[in-house]
Amino acid sequence: MTSLERFFAVIPAAGTGTRLGAAIPKQYLEIDGRTILEWSVSALLAADWIEQVVVVVARGDQRASAVLRALPGDRQARLQIVPRGGQTRRDTVLAGLDVLNAVADDDWALVHDAARPGLSLDSLNTLRAELSGDPVGGLLALPVADTVKRSGPDERVRATVPREGLWLAQTPQMFRYRLLREALRASAQVTDEAAAIEAAGFAPRLIVGERSNFKITTREDLLAMAGALAYRPQSGET
Repeated sequence: MTSLERFFAVIPAAGTGTRLGAAIPKQYLEIDGRTILEWSVSALLAADWIEQVVVVVARGDQRASAVLRALPGDRQARLQIVPRGGQTRRDTVLAGLDVLNAVADDDWALVHDAARPGLSLDSLNTLRAELSGDPVGGLLALPVADTVKRSGPDERVRATVPREGLWLAQTPQMFRYRLLREALRASAQVTDEAAAIEAAGFAPRLIVGERSNFKITTREDLLAMAGALAYRPQSGET
């Protein structure tokens, strides 16, 4: 890995989490005494090779500053909270990319979901090592292990889909800064950063992640993550 590679991160945290049905955005729900956002931000800050972490929240959101104030001072220095969340994930990520400090075109930009608090330092280090020197970048993902069915409008099986070559995308997704920013600007309708890179004609690499790095979407997910994080150190080391 070249010593010239630099790494920056963006966490889009402007969503409302309506599918979970909670009274507050899901990133502010607590697991083992810490908010989901604290867990996710701490996971990135545990990697000392990430120079800056930008958390993009909804305009007028005051919660992030309050909950992240408890992080150790050395980590606070690498953290920036930006109240410029957009209508879509893509808009929110772009807002974060635009405020990164002193970033060069070929530096790395990592984008991580606020609702994935189970990210480990091992997975982060693997992502970094596997993509070292890559001209494009890639993402953590898991090969599909279960049998996949396609349904019709009546919710009856219409076909069994071969699972070979199918992966479940995770985050972080890590790409060269300029490439990612330009790809997102050119793609208004994407659900993740890799899709924008694909639309620009590039092929992101898939790096095998961990099952514990799942996204909290339902109450069942919240309970499962509580079990996964129960024995994590309170310092935020992962």
